[in-house]
Amino acid sequence: MAVLLTGASRVADRTVRRVDLVRAACEALYMRALLVVVVVASSACSGVVPSSDAGPEDDAGASVDAGTLVDAGSSDAGTVDGGLDAGVRKQAACASTFGAVLTNAFGRIDGTVVAVVPPGDPGCALPNSDHVVVQVSFDGGVHRMVINVESSFGDPRIRLREVTAPLPSPAFALGWHPGLALDYPTQLGVHSDGGWEALALQQAAQRVYELVEVGAPIAVYATSSGGSFAASAHKIHRNGSNTDGALVLNPTSAAPTWVLFHFANQSF
Repeated sequence: MAVLLTGASRVADRTVRRVDLVRAACEALYMRALLVVVVVASSACSGVVPSSDAGPEDDAGASVDAGTLVDAGSSDAGTVDGGLDAGVRKQAACASTFGAVLTNAFGRIDGTVVAVVPPGDPGCALPNSDHVVVQVSFDGGVHRMVINVESSFGDPRIRLREVTAPLPSPAFALGWHPGLALDYPTQLGVHSDGGWEALALQQAAQRVYELVEVGAPIAVYATSSGGSFAASAHKIHRNGSNTDGALVLNPTSAAPTWVLFHFANQSF
């Protein structure tokens, strides 16, 4: 009987050892698979981290009214349409170096248009994949006005509208004028409930490209982050809190044209 029990114990021991070996092998395979997942996830995430170019990025959808909205974008980019009217080439004279006059504030840039750069144009410095960049010259050098033409939250189409209204004081004068205010509803009588076109990226980029003329004066209501981003201004859209962004074309005329922008999730 003792012999039989000893033999059974040995068989049981061998069985336990086999189970342990199988368990160890399974754990090793699991750890390898987990490592692969982590590496792949890390690689994917590193590919989508944006490189700021106009300042800290905003995100298209935090608020139904003002939102913190996508704006700085990534400075990579596959070009949307290498030419956008290749016969005119409004980006032909784009600058490669920029001024650094803009401070951390909302205000108005008064200057002269140097270039209109379509999204992702690789022929110009600091291209942006989902913004049109209007380069504007004033006494501090050439600066970048970075304009959203697509939302990254919900409905991607940008809302665009043109209105005619006088330029508020101060009068147009080349330079950066921080500390001003702009509110679409109270100053321009414009609300989100009608009169807007919903445009996909290509359409919105084309419209801005056609409207803005190289060599013409322009006033731009926008926000800059200043500091290392002092070459650029962004948030050229509805923001609320008297910091709405806009392009003002023919700002020295009696009837300037305002180009306004907002996102689908905004109601005002």
